[in-house]
Amino acid sequence: MNLYNATMHYVEIAVADSSYHGNEALTYASEQPLQIGSLAFVPLRNKEVLGVVTAITLPKPSFTVKLILSLPDAPPLPPELLQLINWLRNYYPAPFGTIVQQILPRSLPKRAVKPLPIHDEKIQTLPQLTEDQQAAITAIEPKGLHILHGDTGTGKTRVYLELTQKAVKQGSSAIILTPEIGLTSQLAQDFQKIFGKRVIVIHSQLSESVRQKLWLTILKETDPVIIIGPRSALFSPVRNLGLIVIDESHETAYKQDQSPFYNTTYVASALASFHQIPLVLGSATPSVTDYFIAENKHRPIIRMTKTATQGDHEKRLSIVDLRNYDKFSKKSHLSDELIAEVTATLVKKEQVLLFLNRRGTARVVLCENCGWQAVCPHCDLPLVYHNDSHTMRCHSCDYQGRPPIACPECTHADIVFKSIGTKAIADEVSKLFPEARVQRFDTDNKKAERIEQHYDSVRDGDIDILIGTQTLAKGLDLPKLGLVGILIADTSLFVPDFSSQERTFQLLSQVIGRVGRGHRDSAIVLQTYNPQSPLLQAVVHKDWDSFYRTELKERERFTFPPYCFMLKLWCRRATQKGAQQAAEKLAKTLKNSSLRIAVEGPAPSFHEKQNDKFQWQLIIKAKHRNELLKVIAALPANWQHDIDPMNLL
Repeated sequence: MNLYNATMHYVEIAVADSSYHGNEALTYASEQPLQIGSLAFVPLRNKEVLGVVTAITLPKPSFTVKLILSLPDAPPLPPELLQLINWLRNYYPAPFGTIVQQILPRSLPKRAVKPLPIHDEKIQTLPQLTEDQQAAITAIEPKGLHILHGDTGTGKTRVYLELTQKAVKQGSSAIILTPEIGLTSQLAQDFQKIFGKRVIVIHSQLSESVRQKLWLTILKETDPVIIIGPRSALFSPVRNLGLIVIDESHETAYKQDQSPFYNTTYVASALASFHQIPLVLGSATPSVTDYFIAENKHRPIIRMTKTATQGDHEKRLSIVDLRNYDKFSKKSHLSDELIAEVTATLVKKEQVLLFLNRRGTARVVLCENCGWQAVCPHCDLPLVYHNDSHTMRCHSCDYQGRPPIACPECTHADIVFKSIGTKAIADEVSKLFPEARVQRFDTDNKKAERIEQHYDSVRDGDIDILIGTQTLAKGLDLPKLGLVGILIADTSLFVPDFSSQERTFQLLSQVIGRVGRGHRDSAIVLQTYNPQSPLLQAVVHKDWDSFYRTELKERERFTFPPYCFMLKLWCRRATQKGAQQAAEKLAKTLKNSSLRIAVEGPAPSFHEKQNDKFQWQLIIKAKHRNELLKVIAALPANWQHDIDPMNLL
């Protein structure tokens, strides 16, 4: 076939495939005219990939052009998503194919797919607004960034529902983001009660075919829809978007952990500006950086402090010093006071939540005689003992092995399992309270055991004692919960990172916020190695302002965000010496450059050895973000980067 005849049309197509490392759209030929935004299947090397038309090329190209293979049964992509593709490639540099992959699905059915029905249901009446909620809604402007700083239990979801109803009545759609899949069930139920089949829940645990069908449904739908899901739901092809909400906006899960390493908040802000609509960041413990940006740009910061559910209920909090062994006469990890509170709570037929910020049965496996410690042969990280399968497991590369009968160094038989994890706590609790229904929830759970699969039974009180890690700390509203026990409040403070204070404040505040939501009297028992810690006192007294001001002073003193822009660079090499030399060479080059940057390091990464490779890193700081983009553009081969990192580990 002559691809250059007069009837041929030429278009530029952005291909959604990570193997394409170029920086520009590719030119293809079409036998029929196409619109900008049209989807097409095109050949890329030896495979067929999905792409989107980004431009019409009028003159005949001077080079050989491949022909488009086929067109899916789908309308053009909304123009705002095309704008977002260009914004992403400039703000978060990455191979162009990877950027486009964020927007488009991996593939689409070749044949026509009937969209899922979106019923035009009559919108049900919403519960009456509290004064705080009404004031918040009034303060939200027609477009731009808003911080909804609402304490736990103040009814932020009710505000989201009201704003969504307003958008739907105006013929617009809404995107409501949650940090994790586990929180979608509760939020989706709240919205489905009001908006019925208009609510579309989309996330990565759905099958590929279901996700494709939902994506096409959203693209083809002209009536308002409500999209609920984790960060990837932001890229849903909604035509007439009227609202974006990021719930629990402080969560690190909103930072993509692989290329292009985007921060969902920043991407959402760009998308909201393209649509000229409001973006609402909801949290009881806002991100320090987000709050600082809102203050300095004079954007609305909306405070909610009054519990939404009416009722005169007592909330008791007691602090137990972990260093005082007299308070732990029955169990080494459960204080006598906590055991007594659990007993009293179960007698009242109420739920208990025991929180531990770590996984596995033991943090380390070691020899008491010589000090030998079990570490991963590939990553050099401590192996975690899992009692149910009697295995040691690496939580970086997932290496698994059996614990030794005797020490491989000194042959002594005193192998001990130091520290504690959720599985061991679950075992202890089950022995202490054999009649109670105990369930553990953390990221080690199999899919069928995860919180999102059991939300109804957890909410309804079918489980007496919930034991878990961060999975249970976020956003859940449990009406029958009467007691929260925090076994070690200090764990995340031991992490050597600039964000550890902020993460600890947020996490403890969120866990404590699972009770005292107006449902019933409640109690909190907080076990800590440092009862007088200013940070802990700020958590206990819900003094976010003092924490924020203190944290800002520390960040400014050591030049961390929001007082600079930051870039993390790292390389992996077969030997430690190779990684060190590569890092030292790049550091020298950058320090001798004319760029207005500060170079810190090089140093081994916190997890230096991963999958038999050694990793070293550099931290680059700059007052102007564009300087960091120049660094990225000049990076040598086999170097990776994360711009705007939320931690440096």
